[in-house]
Amino acid sequence: MSDSRRTDAVLLLVALVWGSSYLSAQTATSALPVLVVLFARYALSALSCLGLVAAGRGKERERGSGSRLWTREEVRAGLPLGLTQAAVLVVETYGVAHTTAANAGLIISLTIVLTPLLDRAGHPGGLPPAFYAAAGVCVLAVGLLMSGNGFHTPRLGDLLMLGAALIRAVHVALVGRLTTGRPIRPLHLTTLQTVIGTALFLPAAASDLPVLVRADSGTWTQLLYLALFCSVFAFLAQTWAVQRTSASRASLLLGTEPIWAAAIGIALGGEHLTPLTALGATLMVTGTYWGQSVERAHRAAQAKFLAPGAPTRPILSLGAASPDPPSR
Repeated sequence: MSDSRRTDAVLLLVALVWGSSYLSAQTATSALPVLVVLFARYALSALSCLGLVAAGRGKERERGSGSRLWTREEVRAGLPLGLTQAAVLVVETYGVAHTTAANAGLIISLTIVLTPLLDRAGHPGGLPPAFYAAAGVCVLAVGLLMSGNGFHTPRLGDLLMLGAALIRAVHVALVGRLTTGRPIRPLHLTTLQTVIGTALFLPAAASDLPVLVRADSGTWTQLLYLALFCSVFAFLAQTWAVQRTSASRASLLLGTEPIWAAAIGIALGGEHLTPLTALGATLMVTGTYWGQSVERAHRAAQAKFLAPGAPTRPILSLGAASPDPPSR
């Protein structure tokens, strides 16, 4: 397999893993309280990341070099990003517990069109009209996805996923503003965020920890999958792959996440798409891809006009705003 094909395969695997996270979270929350699931996911991720950081420190000492465990820039970025990331996951996980995995993955993809709107707040010039048309297609898609078998009062889970999409867009925009142009190590930033999340959810989950200890092997498998694969592995694999391909190609491949979420929810979760929700899914994927391509082309044109040859900052995926994003 050539290097380019290997890189594409890794990016598709990351998108698949992230798409599968909604069904895994739904399965885990059917057996455990949501806050216990979040604590376990964060704690397992933090332990894994701390192990990787410790291993890296050991190699640095062997070479006779070394740096501060966390730099001031990493702490300044990690504290607020740890809070916003925890907010995303708590709303998202409660949402997944009250809707289908397919709907959750599709609605959260609104982040792709919401992020540029927030990211450009306060900057001169606006986005092209085509971007707002794409956003309108996404809004229509959300209405169809919420309708199910017919138009009715939106489900709580769908509304929570809308809130999660908005909070994630704020988080992604904040990632760009706090990390761009700063010497921040992705693994160290992610580790700090997972430690913060663990500390935040521990008090809320403490009274239910005996339930976690008594959980069966299937539930623990879902928790380990969410922590080790959907968080730690996906982040590291994404960072490795993005360094070896173009931002546009990475964006295209990682943007398949909602497609995988719907496919896995239907194939493994026994979910069904009605004609209305199938149309909504199609419009959501179309609108997000259209909006993403319009924003990317507009950003590239502006960069070329203002500073020929200057690199642009890509929006890589639902959870990424730079080549070195935090894990989901």
